[in-house]
Amino acid sequence: MSTKNRKLKTSVISAAQIQKAADVLKGYVIRTPVIHSPTLSRLAKKFEVYLKLENLQVTGSFKIRGATYKILSELDRIGKNGVVAASAGNHAQGVALAASRAGLPSTIIMPEWASISKQEATRSYGGEVILVGQSLDESIKRALELAREGRTFIHPFDDPSIIAGQGSIGLEIMEDVPDASLIVAPVGGGGLISGISTAVKSIKADTRIVGVQAGACPSALSAFQTRERVMVEALRSIADGITVKQIGQIPFDIICSQVDEIVLADEDRIAEAVIMLLERKKILAEGAGAVCVAALLDGTIKAPPGAKVVLVISGGNIDISLLDRVIRKGLCRNGRIMRFAVRLDDVPGALAKLLNVIASAKANVLQIYHNRGGADMSIHQSRVELEIETRNFEHNRELEAAIEQAGYHMEVCAGMSGQYQ
Repeated sequence: MSTKNRKLKTSVISAAQIQKAADVLKGYVIRTPVIHSPTLSRLAKKFEVYLKLENLQVTGSFKIRGATYKILSELDRIGKNGVVAASAGNHAQGVALAASRAGLPSTIIMPEWASISKQEATRSYGGEVILVGQSLDESIKRALELAREGRTFIHPFDDPSIIAGQGSIGLEIMEDVPDASLIVAPVGGGGLISGISTAVKSIKADTRIVGVQAGACPSALSAFQTRERVMVEALRSIADGITVKQIGQIPFDIICSQVDEIVLADEDRIAEAVIMLLERKKILAEGAGAVCVAALLDGTIKAPPGAKVVLVISGGNIDISLLDRVIRKGLCRNGRIMRFAVRLDDVPGALAKLLNVIASAKANVLQIYHNRGGADMSIHQSRVELEIETRNFEHNRELEAAIEQAGYHMEVCAGMSGQYQ
């Protein structure tokens, strides 16, 4: 839906406020680069793709912008008890560092399931971490209780100062790519895209703004379509940083007047995007930071021939354990990992013969599991499960043919059906 086809609302955040925030933030945050991506441009075919790398920001996320501006602009109103915030990740780290730099204490309420690495990162930036609740809503409730006791609550997205700070990204994009036709940003609570859209539209009104949200939690899309702030169910997602059940009131008003479209990215595409950015561009992005690339890979992002399109990579704080799972999922989806089992006569040299077939096909063995048990197996047999690194699906089919030709019957392991499609 285009902005020209709906009634516009007056934005509660002005371009002047965003410029003021940008001026205040100089020296406190990194002016992150915008880089051209030949790889993604080739995939897009018709338009040129640029990446705004907020994953290189201090604390690894754009969140430091809004948190820093909020605290610096309200120093005279923040008491000796400091600030309090509720977050499971990026906002927590941004508030902790911004408060420490301002010489203020910070209390960060995190859900009990928050990753240890993000807890430790928040502590390393000077925040006092308190684990409360099984949901972010429960954590926010406790943070608000502490706010009533004399701390200043820093909301992650539903705050004019937070939005103005995030909007400085839009100003930087337009300085680096002044003729950008389309800017694509992740959407969770809505603070990031609200700030960017307000800044960009004030400079070049015909630049389209598209938001991307994880399909596992389509709260912004539902609000955009119905013009109501609906509460949706949030399923587990690789893009956990944007699984917000209901967007903020202030972002909602801005999105309805300034954003042109909101689209969804599915989990497989997000995993694929994380892998592509890491492997082809040497860019580490978390799931929420990779959703714009995921939408591009899915063909959802549209632009005129020759247009310049900027994708915002909003953050890079991905847990190593999750990254390992994402990499494996992405490699399997791309035909780069092949898992199967064969039954071998349990005699010396049987496994060596199978491995010779695999080596001849120029594939690489990653893991082998040897199972001599099983009620459905002869006592003279063993079942060998293998995980193989391959080039692509065509290579998979070549390896499968070589193994079958050598007299072995392949059994596709659980979760791998359709691998050779």
